[in-house]
Amino acid sequence: MKLYDTLSRKKKDFKPIKEGEVGIYYCGMTLQEAPHAGHMRAALTADILNRYLQFKGYSVKLLVNFTDIDDKVLESAKQEGRDYRELVSYYEEKYRKANERLNILKASFYPRATQHIKEIIELIERLTGKGFGYAVDGNVFFRVRKFKPYGNLSGKKLDELRSGARISVNKEKEDPLDFALWKAAKPGEPYWFSPWGRGRPGWHIECSAMSTHYLGETIDIHGGGDDLIFPHHENEIAQAEAATGKPLANYWIHNAMLNIKDEKMSKSLFNFIPINDLLEEFDPNAIRLYLLQAHYRRQLNYNREMLKQASSGWEHIKIYLERTRGLTGKPIASYLEEFEKNMDDDLGTPGAIALAFDLISKANEAPKDEAGEYREAVSVILKTLGFQIEKEESVALEEVLDKLLVLRNDLRKKGNYEMADKIRAILLKAGIAVDDTKEGTLWRVK
Repeated sequence: MKLYDTLSRKKKDFKPIKEGEVGIYYCGMTLQEAPHAGHMRAALTADILNRYLQFKGYSVKLLVNFTDIDDKVLESAKQEGRDYRELVSYYEEKYRKANERLNILKASFYPRATQHIKEIIELIERLTGKGFGYAVDGNVFFRVRKFKPYGNLSGKKLDELRSGARISVNKEKEDPLDFALWKAAKPGEPYWFSPWGRGRPGWHIECSAMSTHYLGETIDIHGGGDDLIFPHHENEIAQAEAATGKPLANYWIHNAMLNIKDEKMSKSLFNFIPINDLLEEFDPNAIRLYLLQAHYRRQLNYNREMLKQASSGWEHIKIYLERTRGLTGKPIASYLEEFEKNMDDDLGTPGAIALAFDLISKANEAPKDEAGEYREAVSVILKTLGFQIEKEESVALEEVLDKLLVLRNDLRKKGNYEMADKIRAILLKAGIAVDDTKEGTLWRVK
């Protein structure tokens, strides 16, 4: 299995630190807004990584953090007239529900910045003790130029860098590139007590503190959207490695953005698509199919027509699964090998999905005695990619439907087509389509 590592800019053979176990830290939401489709692309990338590593036999510990205190959170709370704690809890719940509807596996833990003030302060103290951090009037800054590898992740040179969007200009900095580890509280802002006075953590320090606290000083995989490469992940590396002298992560994985007209989805640009709006209109499986048909490192523009095509594609898959319901068999090994070949190449979901469609086409022409083997191979692929293919209908409902179809067939045999058609019409109104085929009468959810 190979993964593309942003730091080395190449695909690397995946070898975990501890045999059979993988630790992943994937940057989650800043809880300033409702989750949009772009957030879900990041969540889905982490989900596929998690699912496929488990498919390969690894025990995975996945952490997805929430930033619940920073300038943007406080600004949103002010605009909405809410306490920031109420605001972040509200948006976290929306994020979790969207994840659940999209069948995204729960992370092992969702740490919040405000729950780890102790670990954050301890890390800052280590940095100041080594001369990487310095305090000025209750603020603590990181000396960027003292950390020589700075810029390796993003490929930026120090003399060409500018302060990140979340780093406010402060004349008290020794260097404009230095960034905040701790921010002195302004009047009316929430605060925590620290050796430097009342204040709150900077944005970047939270992830360095939480990832090393839960997963160790060097972790297997660190990931997030590619908009986080600079300054967030660059600064994370500087903080953690300056403190420990060890690499923060062995693999850096970044998913590309889901854009609108080539611009990143963003609340500030008023160009984002709330994920809950899409979920009201489209099947969650269709949304997952739409996102996974593009490789996670490829920029993807939101395209409603392509989403509709994905819906049609999922309908095609669903009809096949319903028509072959109950068929079993040993999945065809050669196709599973092809699936792994695609996924082992940096999580190649487009090829894996194309393989599933190809299998369905071949299954429709395959001998009856092989139908179960094809179906099982398709099922393994879809389940590993996180599609919800288990029947939502209860066993009791299946039994009722099957008995109704037996009754309908008896009526047809007796020539009572009027009553048989009424049963079919009633079922259709309830969302159950009845198909009379050469193999017999089948029902499916419409």
